Amino acid sequence: MTRRRLSSLLLAAPLLCGACRSLDDRRAGTVIMASGADLQSMNPLLTTHPFAKQIQRYALLTTLVRYDRNLRKSPYLAARWSWSADSARLTFVLRRTLRWTDGVRTTARDAAFTLNAARQAVTGYPRRRDLDHLLEAVAVDDTTLTLRFDRAQADLPDVLTDLAILPAHRFAGVRLDRIREAPWNADPVGNGPFRFVRHEANRRWVFERNPRFPIELGRPRIDRLVVAVVDEPTTKLASLTAGELDFAGIQPAHAAYVQANSRLTVLDYPLLMSYAVVFNARRPPFNRTPVRRAINLAIDRLAIVSGYLFGFGTPAGGPLPPELGSSPQPLYAPGRGRVLLGDRPLSFELLTVGSGEAAMEQMIQQQLARIGVTVTIRQLELGAFTDRVYRAHDFDAAVIGISGDLGLGYLGQIFDLSGIGRTAGGRGLLPVFPDSVPAAFLYHARGVQGVSRRVRDVRMDLRGELASLTEWQVP
Repeated sequence: MTRRRLSSLLLAAPLLCGACRSLDDRRAGTVIMASGADLQSMNPLLTTHPFAKQIQRYALLTTLVRYDRNLRKSPYLAARWSWSADSARLTFVLRRTLRWTDGVRTTARDAAFTLNAARQAVTGYPRRRDLDHLLEAVAVDDTTLTLRFDRAQADLPDVLTDLAILPAHRFAGVRLDRIREAPWNADPVGNGPFRFVRHEANRRWVFERNPRFPIELGRPRIDRLVVAVVDEPTTKLASLTAGELDFAGIQPAHAAYVQANSRLTVLDYPLLMSYAVVFNARRPPFNRTPVRRAINLAIDRLAIVSGYLFGFGTPAGGPLPPELGSSPQPLYAPGRGRVLLGDRPLSFELLTVGSGEAAMEQMIQQQLARIGVTVTIRQLELGAFTDRVYRAHDFDAAVIGISGDLGLGYLGQIFDLSGIGRTAGGRGLLPVFPDSVPAAFLYHARGVQGVSRRVRDVRMDLRGELASLTEWQVP
């Protein structure tokens, strides 16, 4: 698309009206950030939405430990920790200075409640399998938390950097199988650097600086964070260039246009985010391994990265992003895929999130048509997509953005979602992927954000867009 054509479209596009134009929201200390979909939930036991998980970890709540800018595990809610001699018992000493925004002090009982709830299948925590070896979490006293494992642990579990801690007193009397109905979900009380103000469904989330957050942990320098829900790329781009948004993830094709605006800049940064077509091996046609292999061979990743991402990504030869190790080059062999399928006709429905033109999905549809496969693309709103794919497992194949983690716990989640049994986790699954093919990895993403120059000290890296949130400034 030419710059002149793009400019014409943006002038014609309606700008945001309800989500972020009020004078109250535009005061000097407010930062407005776009999200392509509503944030699903602030409850870390329920959330799969990658950006919602960042809000939980970096704004509303705290995790026991976190990664620093050098990707080393560092203290956060827990001031320090120690292992037993046999490496099967882990003891945390929690800080005394954090309080929930309702005034109640944060204690080890909150952490024990959260971890024990995450271990239970009825809760539905997406990373439950990462806690398979955890036997129990015990609050010894207000500041001492002990985790007991069924075997020696090689390192601090990565999941402890991801699972934000919930206020146990706010879930008193709530059955774990009904946790989706807990009152806290609609009015979340946190202990992080920001406090929840309000949520307007499919429009915006509003958070304000928490004045009780300890200074030594990094009290925010901005007054308010607004997450505006903008699912249409052209509207998002128009609102960014009009100054109504301070941050917006942009399509790679628009990067040069944004960079040419003197009030904006483009941040290009690595992400632990990969995109894949996940196969449902519980039912035909993907209950047959040769069919999964055939589809995997017939997808041209180089064409997707160059034509759809304009180079802002890495073609995926496997599930491992380049930042976590080397992967084989992607193999594009549609002829071999056709041989694997034989003469049997094949068709399936490909689910995806969104309401736009589904450009990448159309590319996949055309590539698979060359080996005689008919693909029907069905776009769903995020909530409906989550229900069908993650809860009901009612899908043939689905395009999924997979949020990675340094402990590679996401590899097991892919097997679980596909319905293919596994006996290992983490790196132990890497050799199994080529044989089992639970998913056809497409590309490993890079973040591309249009950013207003009015916001200073912004740094985005493998930890996510919000890792440096408390350091942002608006002069």
